[in-house]
Amino acid sequence: MLERITTFIRELYQEPDSFIPLHAPIFSGNEKKYLCNCVDTTFVSSVGEYVNQFESMIQDFTKSRKAVAVANGTCGLTTALSLAGVQSGDLVLTQALTFVATANAIRHIGAKPAFLDSDKDTLGMSPDALRAFLEHHDSTRQRIAACVPVHILGHACRIREICDICMEWDIPVVEDAAEALGSTLGTKHLGTFGLLGVLSFNGNKTITTGGGGMILTNNEELGIRAKHLTTTAKIPHPWEFQHDEIAWNYRMPNINAALGCGQMEQLQAILDDKKCIAQAYRNFFAEIDDIKYIDEPNGCKSNFWLNTILFSNREKRDEFLVFSNNHGIMSRPLWTLMPDLPMYKTSPTDNLVNARHISERAVSLPSSPRLEQHQ
Repeated sequence: MLERITTFIRELYQEPDSFIPLHAPIFSGNEKKYLCNCVDTTFVSSVGEYVNQFESMIQDFTKSRKAVAVANGTCGLTTALSLAGVQSGDLVLTQALTFVATANAIRHIGAKPAFLDSDKDTLGMSPDALRAFLEHHDSTRQRIAACVPVHILGHACRIREICDICMEWDIPVVEDAAEALGSTLGTKHLGTFGLLGVLSFNGNKTITTGGGGMILTNNEELGIRAKHLTTTAKIPHPWEFQHDEIAWNYRMPNINAALGCGQMEQLQAILDDKKCIAQAYRNFFAEIDDIKYIDEPNGCKSNFWLNTILFSNREKRDEFLVFSNNHGIMSRPLWTLMPDLPMYKTSPTDNLVNARHISERAVSLPSSPRLEQHQ
């Protein structure tokens, strides 16, 4: 069976012998042209029109009222939490099954994370776990300042239910949509349901700016403040340096935004190809017993950032990880659960039954777009 899977992947990517990465970026549009323009004009740093253009492109694509480009997704989450009113010593609810940046951003703001269980079908935060935690939490001992659900692998969590529950407790929602560019629930883009949302453009994401992120919000006042806080709180002036509060230098450089503009011009083609890749995986694993393909939840159009499967147990998962990587096909498990990491081992959690089940069985498979094959 292991050889059957790896043979299928090589046929899918038309690579009989070469190494197949998990998710490589593709630059077949105007990326080089825009980068050269940055160099030729010397606008390579934090000032330049590509930043404004990239923000506008993301704003239009996600239909958010404001989009603010930042250096990376972690910077975006840290800023969003501050804008949501999180203060040092507060508790922030998130999920155990996520990349470490989610938890790190909470700690960077001085707050403490509490890790909740996931749903097996969405991989994201379970609304049932959220409600149970809130009903048993003693709010007189520690304030819950925010909730950070994560859209894992570009699949929508039950974000509407999470937002409804948080509204009952007057808790702002900050969506970690780092992996979800191009994913929607109904007709609404992920990252636009809560008070704020954050995208990532790391090198292995659906599109990349090398490093980078984007804060999304439908609250125009918060969007303006996000821009101010991430640009050192500098008061606009042709030559003087006046700043009106302690802030961050989280600006995305113009050269990164230029790359993003070229990538955005290809985004729909990338999403279309990744949908075809997902269909191929879906059909293939439908014929294999004891392996479940993780598909988009009902009502969601996923970007299929990383196509992922669930083995029946950890031993079979580990056997495949060794076999595929030894044979030049990159695959990887999902992340170590946050409370299993040394710096978060004392954080509050619930039983994490589903999260542990998923993390012990999941493997992500090569999911790079194949645009160059179609040209």
